[in-house]
Amino acid sequence: MASGYGLQGGPSRCFPFWQEVLACYVVNTSAEDDSGKKKCAPVLEDYYECLHHKKEAARVRALQAAYRKAETSSARENAPSAGQIRNLGLLGKEDDTKQVLGG
Repeated sequence: MASGYGLQGGPSRCFPFWQEVLACYVVNTSAEDDSGKKKCAPVLEDYYECLHHKKEAARVRALQAAYRKAETSSARENAPSAGQIRNLGLLGKEDDTKQVLGG
């Protein structure tokens, strides 16, 4: 949250990252010389990742795409038909349920 407080009133989840950014700026910059900001780029990147989760989201999308590709490339043996799936749990269709669930 923008106020620096989390949902339960304590510090926000990214507050420790923000403290690292500020500490880096204090150590590496001065009022006259801002050239030390380059040293703080990795710390600032960590803070932005904490705020926006862009790298995490990209990683999840890549994993999901790989999973979907693997699922479509290998056909399932003994895959249930749509009719068998619709009959799951219905009275009088116990044989379909057993066949689909493998029981």
